[in-house]
Amino acid sequence: MDSFWVQSAIGAIKAIAFVYDIITLPVYLVLQKPWKRRQDSRRVKAKIVRNDDNELTYRTTDPPRDVHVKMLQENIDTLEKVFNYVAKTYTSKRCLGTRQILSEEDEVQQNGRVFKKYNLGDYKWKTFTEAERTAANFGRGLRELGQKPRENIVIFAETRAEWMIAAHGCFKQAMPIVTVYATLGDDGVAHCITETEVTTVITSHDLLPKFKTLLDKCPLVKTIIYIEDQLQKTETTGFKEGVKILPFNQVVKTGQDSKFEHVPPKGDDIAIIMYTSGSTGTPKGVLLSHKNCIATMKGFVDMVPIYPDDVLIGFLPLAHVFELVAESVCLMTGVPIGYSTPLTLIDTSSKIKRGCKGDATVLKPTCMTSVPLILDRISKGINDKVNSGSAFKKSLFKFLYQYKVKWVQRGYKTPLIDKLVFKKVAKLMGGKVRIIMSGGAPLSADTHEQIKTCLCLELIQGYGLTETTSGATVMDYRDMTYGRTGGPLTVCDIRLVNWEEGNYRVTNKPYPQGEVLIGGECVSQGYYKLPGKTNEDFFEEDGQRWFKTGDIGEIQADGVLKIIDRKKDLVKLQAGEYVSLGKVESELKTCGIIENICVYGDPRKQYTVALVVPNQNHLEELAQKHGLGDKSFEELCSSPIIEKAILKEIAEHARKCKLQKYEVPAAITLCKEVWSPDMGLVTAAFKLKRKDIQDRYQHDINRMYAS
Repeated sequence: MDSFWVQSAIGAIKAIAFVYDIITLPVYLVLQKPWKRRQDSRRVKAKIVRNDDNELTYRTTDPPRDVHVKMLQENIDTLEKVFNYVAKTYTSKRCLGTRQILSEEDEVQQNGRVFKKYNLGDYKWKTFTEAERTAANFGRGLRELGQKPRENIVIFAETRAEWMIAAHGCFKQAMPIVTVYATLGDDGVAHCITETEVTTVITSHDLLPKFKTLLDKCPLVKTIIYIEDQLQKTETTGFKEGVKILPFNQVVKTGQDSKFEHVPPKGDDIAIIMYTSGSTGTPKGVLLSHKNCIATMKGFVDMVPIYPDDVLIGFLPLAHVFELVAESVCLMTGVPIGYSTPLTLIDTSSKIKRGCKGDATVLKPTCMTSVPLILDRISKGINDKVNSGSAFKKSLFKFLYQYKVKWVQRGYKTPLIDKLVFKKVAKLMGGKVRIIMSGGAPLSADTHEQIKTCLCLELIQGYGLTETTSGATVMDYRDMTYGRTGGPLTVCDIRLVNWEEGNYRVTNKPYPQGEVLIGGECVSQGYYKLPGKTNEDFFEEDGQRWFKTGDIGEIQADGVLKIIDRKKDLVKLQAGEYVSLGKVESELKTCGIIENICVYGDPRKQYTVALVVPNQNHLEELAQKHGLGDKSFEELCSSPIIEKAILKEIAEHARKCKLQKYEVPAAITLCKEVWSPDMGLVTAAFKLKRKDIQDRYQHDINRMYAS
């Protein structure tokens, strides 16, 4: 009976929507000019500049825009010149903001457990002039401590205002910074510090205790500078003798009275030795010059529209090239950056005290950067919220969602539905976000569509690598398609080269396919102390530097790149079918029950298997349905009944994603541990370390194939 009433009510709403469409269509047609939006979406973004049977080279059809031209006119070719320019241009405008922590308090949960939560105040801001002056003083303070120009210095800290100030202090003294992920394991951190032969490390209050054990592995380190905590006093005893432990503000103070002059770097000088997250082994140090960073910044400002009242919320790791360049673009264009953390980002974040607002609600950002992992979680959160509602609410949401998608694809906007329904969802991120830039990994088309639809914003995906300073392609914000990574930036060319082994050729129909190569000013000089690997992956041609990405792409009729595979992720099964493990994982990760997944293919078998980290809430719901509500998480992971139920859910989801039968895992193992960088199974950027996962779960892989 309920179902009948729900269907009747939705039928009535559809009839009202139909009448509303007929009445308002002429008005929307005149006001919104949908044909123009469709034209903008379909326009050609790149042209072929070199063509033969083995390779195709594409170049953008777009000219440089205002900010790019301004950078050329002002001869801004280093990050040091960027900060000098913006300090003069935006003087008293807000630059870097930090949320004030008023207190940390115990909060009793419903289950009786006690958690520590933050009581937070407003954002406290440094102006552009103040930020530049603090950076200059910090740089001179480093000189007073004995650090010399062109000597490497490590920044091992979480994303925050002091990270950016420290980096620019180093740039002012021509000191290359070595960036290390805050979540990297001890061995990885020690490797980065010892390989780059640094004597000074900049870290934070929270990470400083790691050095009680790390210093024994890093004999050259003589000075550690720590960024102070807002509430707690930092314990500086118990460290290796002879190592100076100094607070950040003391170094700034020392620099105020220093007589050392600035040492401006040149464009070809190394700005950053950026360590990759190490998904295929030991992290590699990528040499990024000032010129490389400036090139990608020019490319980004040509693709992303920026307005005077924009505000960015910064929470991704600054040790990741994508976040560092994105924040550098904000500095260049006078956009204030308010810093946050995943633990305090939204009102429901784990460190926010009841009744206190999350950072996004207080800051009200208009722009943010993200990675697919976070967007997948937001997407799953929206689905969970909808599915927990009544049958009527679920059906209504489904109808309104499909209604909006249909009209948006035709080039229209849906202001009434946005105001009544979707703007409420958008309040999650403060209510003013107009654009999200996603990078770091492929974004699934389903998540792309859902985030864009439900949060009422532009979600643009980019493609790049640490080796290309994050530069390669960026979606046009007017592009209405999903699952593609955009046309080439104005600072580089994109080339497809035949990869015979995988049957990817530039002569393939309907679109040319091949390994993606990137050439231009954004391409790195190579890997630190790895000449063999540098010669293998990089080459010079006609005065242009090129990088072989190992990714497989296709370039569609409008000159837009779509990443379809990765050489290292491709497995040929016994029957001769090729399976792209990364593509399958990317699709299956959007299934609600899956928190993380690693698909494995044995070339001697006819099917794949998968290791699955289940989502705890979904697992508990599934357990209730099967009468196993009294079992623990570990017991559920070992239950054959649950395993079978999840395998069925995966098969249904794979059908929706249009995966081939041979791509869908035929057997799964449910993993009891959540994979984290500390376990060494995922990188600091949460990319899978396939070899380590395989080694750890080899017994389970053997069991799945034996069954």
